[in-house]
Amino acid sequence: MPTILALETSCDETAAAIVRDRQVLGSIVASQLEIHQPYGGVVPEVAARAHVTAMGNAIAAVFTQANLDWADIDAVAATCAPGLVGALLVGVSAAKTLAMVRDKPFIGVHHLEGHLYAAYLSQPDLAPPFLCLLVSGGHTSLVQVRGCGDYTILGGTRDDAAGEAFDKVARQLDLGYPGGPAIDRLAQQGNPRAFDLPEGKISLPGGGFHPYDFSFSGIKTAVLRLTEKLRAEGRTLPTADIAASFQATVVGVLSKRAIACARDHQLNTLVLGGGVAANSGLRQQLQTEAADCGLRVIFPPLAYCTDNAAMIACAAADHWRQGHRSPLTLAGQSRLPVTAAMSFYLDKADRANEH
Repeated sequence: MPTILALETSCDETAAAIVRDRQVLGSIVASQLEIHQPYGGVVPEVAARAHVTAMGNAIAAVFTQANLDWADIDAVAATCAPGLVGALLVGVSAAKTLAMVRDKPFIGVHHLEGHLYAAYLSQPDLAPPFLCLLVSGGHTSLVQVRGCGDYTILGGTRDDAAGEAFDKVARQLDLGYPGGPAIDRLAQQGNPRAFDLPEGKISLPGGGFHPYDFSFSGIKTAVLRLTEKLRAEGRTLPTADIAASFQATVVGVLSKRAIACARDHQLNTLVLGGGVAANSGLRQQLQTEAADCGLRVIFPPLAYCTDNAAMIACAAADHWRQGHRSPLTLAGQSRLPVTAAMSFYLDKADRANEH
């Protein structure tokens, strides 16, 4: 069972973790939430500088938490894509330096692959094939998982990601940043049927609609027009009802598309990943609807829905078992589909030449 030290710096959390196979021995997440709140979103340069400041302490703290030393570590991993380039550079550079100094293999991990593996931390017996609904601030995708590094995207958003729509609607309602948790809390006090909001559908050239793709720009615009109309009329915004109606619509779309995709592709297990996987409405609805269809649905632990290094280490452990290693020349990339995750690894000939 490999023991992996992993670093995650793709956005605004400086994270370090030590995972043995699928067991978390230590996990540290230094959030930058308070730093970015005044700006209403993540400022890339500010995020990168904060990673530099926090990285050393995070690594030291996770070794203390796990009660391990370098002799126990089999490899060092880091998120290499996608993400903010400056932020990625900090984690990738730190991981490659540690791997070189400590004479350990380096394993680059795709950020979305990490989210795929987050559910393994609560369900160690989870095994492909399964369908993963990835929902976060930057990504909304339906990914068929056949094995380690073997992924097919069956559906995805054509515009805003679900988490991005949550943040933008929260800004319209003056709920602050981040918007997802704020809307989730407020929605529990409102009427989800108060306002009829559009689902968002993607038309097909020959007619009809794409069964698995998403569009959230329409509902975002609908909420904007609704709030502008109510304010123009001098009315107090029924923020709880708007939040509840918005969340119910988004959750309904995510659940319907995911379950239809799983059933159409004969996949009996549906896994969630990403920050929006922590949404209470989505968890409740998917749990109910999946049970009605005979589907097994698995949610990652709440602590591993948002960005963290434990999920990166879990994915790296699987790649380590497959014999995958990354070159020390591997760089961070702002954009890269999860289907290209295997591009991070040396083939056997390259590995032989490396030594």
